[in-house]
Amino acid sequence: MTRFGIGYDVHKLAPNRKLILGGVEIAHPLGLEAHSDGDVLIHAIIDALLGAATLGDIGQHFPMTDEFKNVSSCELLKRTCEMVSAKGYALGNVDSIIVAQKPKLAPHIGAMRQRLAQVMNIDIDAVSVKAKTEEGLGFTGTEQGIASYAVASLEK
Repeated sequence: MTRFGIGYDVHKLAPNRKLILGGVEIAHPLGLEAHSDGDVLIHAIIDALLGAATLGDIGQHFPMTDEFKNVSSCELLKRTCEMVSAKGYALGNVDSIIVAQKPKLAPHIGAMRQRLAQVMNIDIDAVSVKAKTEEGLGFTGTEQGIASYAVASLEK
């Protein structure tokens, strides 16, 4: 049986924060404001995995408590994969999109795919990361924030 889940996340850009996407730190004057490290790509993937496994959402498992303050989203993704596995599912693949006007993300896509595959313990060919701009439209186009979408498949 194959199951699918979809995830979405968004965070505001803010000064004095590191920009981390897909577990990769990217040089940029602004980072993502969040309780954790703000990695919108990983947060969307987590919600896609949890949705496919009918395990709720990221806020249920990783609430805004001291335990998760400034936590690495890679750690949250690892824990999510363990929950999914404990329910008897194997990860099939992940397809994702990051929506950001700046910085240009194409040079970082390979490193993101590699890091995500490593954390999820799957082949890099099962991880797709794409980046899009919004041609200056909306909150992402005006560089107020970054959003991400993800779809994940699970096999049982």
